Amino acid sequence: MSVMFHGIGVSKGIAIGQAYVLYRERPEILEYAIAPGRIEHEIARFHTARAQAQKQLEAIKQKFSADVPHDITHFIDTHLLMLDDPVLCEGTVEHIRHRVCNAEWALQSQCDRLEKVFDDMDDAYLKTRKDDILHVVQRIQRCLACDTDADAPEDLQGDHLKGRIIIADDLTPADTLVMRHQKIAGFITEFGGPLSHTAILARNLGIPAIVGVRNVRQLIKAGDWLVVDGGQGMLIAEPDSHSLRHFRDLQKDEKRRQQNLFSLKNKPAVTTDGRRINLNGNIDGPDDVRTLRQYDHTGVGLYRTEMLFMERDEWPSEQEQFEVYSRALRALKGHPLTIRTADLGADKEMRDTLQHGPMAHNPALGLRAIRRCLKEPHLFMLQLKAILRTGAYGPVNMMIPMLTCVSELDQVIVLIEQAKTELRAERKRFNPHLPLGAMIEVPAAALSATAFARKLDFLSIGTNDLIQYTLAMDRIDDEVSHLFKPLHPSVLKLIDMTLQAGEKIGIEVSLCGEMASDPLYTRLLLGMGLRNFSVQAGSLLEIKHIINHSHLGKLATLVRPMLDLATPDEIEQAVNEMNRQFA
Repeated sequence: MSVMFHGIGVSKGIAIGQAYVLYRERPEILEYAIAPGRIEHEIARFHTARAQAQKQLEAIKQKFSADVPHDITHFIDTHLLMLDDPVLCEGTVEHIRHRVCNAEWALQSQCDRLEKVFDDMDDAYLKTRKDDILHVVQRIQRCLACDTDADAPEDLQGDHLKGRIIIADDLTPADTLVMRHQKIAGFITEFGGPLSHTAILARNLGIPAIVGVRNVRQLIKAGDWLVVDGGQGMLIAEPDSHSLRHFRDLQKDEKRRQQNLFSLKNKPAVTTDGRRINLNGNIDGPDDVRTLRQYDHTGVGLYRTEMLFMERDEWPSEQEQFEVYSRALRALKGHPLTIRTADLGADKEMRDTLQHGPMAHNPALGLRAIRRCLKEPHLFMLQLKAILRTGAYGPVNMMIPMLTCVSELDQVIVLIEQAKTELRAERKRFNPHLPLGAMIEVPAAALSATAFARKLDFLSIGTNDLIQYTLAMDRIDDEVSHLFKPLHPSVLKLIDMTLQAGEKIGIEVSLCGEMASDPLYTRLLLGMGLRNFSVQAGSLLEIKHIINHSHLGKLATLVRPMLDLATPDEIEQAVNEMNRQFA
């Protein structure tokens, strides 16, 4: 009899195949005292295990570097960097010396400390980086335990996983790369989230995947026939013949749809009534431009610069920032680059601060983004000058995050003028007329959107934070995550208010939050008046397809009454009905 399970769909697609249940138990970590004379030996054990883990990852990277793009093997590079991270390594060694204990316990204690740091973060993407710490530590622990089966899932010989659907508690990016090489059909994990590196990698590799299906290893047997619907987050065990036929037809339809989507690459996004829509991508660094160009040759509507800062122990110099931003601009080959100034502070800090400084009680409301930059203007000045210099070599925009009042913007403008004065004195080339914009991600900013628009060249709506702040809920907290409602009437009113402010003053408004990347909301946003989208690379072609099959005039007529509906459920029902009309 068929049994249905639900989880979080993190990579779209239909997979049909037999289950391969992966059991890789975590090593049991016990603390025991060692003789003082054995401290150096224990430290050497730790470093040997770390070197062995490094060797394993290097071998995996070398195996696949010729078969996959650099931005995919970058996930392995992240784990290699973590193996050398002084916070992890030096902290473990210090724990061995201080507690006079075994390396396994010292490593686990340091891991627990780092987990707490990531658990206290507010940013969804950064919070899930805890998974990477766990993956790296578990790899070292298996090496410490001399577990000869530790690499069994990464066996590159044979084809025993071909066509199988992997069932596991969790998977590392290395596991995912190896299994992709063996041509798995899909995977299901008990843990993980949509922003984990494994989930992102699955999307980039086109592997249907669902995460967060608790206890699935106890409920599915090896060899069971499964159907995975990664788009719906649905798993069917032992489907009947009718279900199998249905999902095989869906597989064929999806394959044709993907082929049709790629026919849109490098073509404009134009509605059926002839309106051109600007469709750009989001990146975290220059290497992400490669992924962007796999889907479309377009510009960047959001460059999150804080990742450059978080990989370091100190603020990068003006020249270092200039070189990184210029590399991204060159990779875009003439398309525009919108650089967001660093959204650092409280939950997103440089490693040195994370190691030694206290966490804020409520990072989402703490000293972050522009508040952090204005508190240390001498450091902020380095980034302003680097962005201004980059603008001399191509189309660059500067965007300020988390503004709440016009007086903050006025302070930024004074600093920008000061940066220009310094660059002139230093005889450095820069763009004195660089367009300046602001992120609208706090309700106070949306309510003051017209006042901001009068002083700026563009606005960009960050829906992730806007929804969180408007609804007074932490979107990462499982206890209240059900309250995260992009279609809440209050959220839509704030978006509409911002769009109207841009239209009134005559400046462009873009939207760069997750709503822009979700096909469910594309026609709603078009009908509200949005003409500039900045989306995740993998969503570019699907959003373009929807735009190319939409009529702005008809959408505006359908959408305007939705903004007067009272509940998110009513709005969602109306949006779904509208989408069906254009499908």
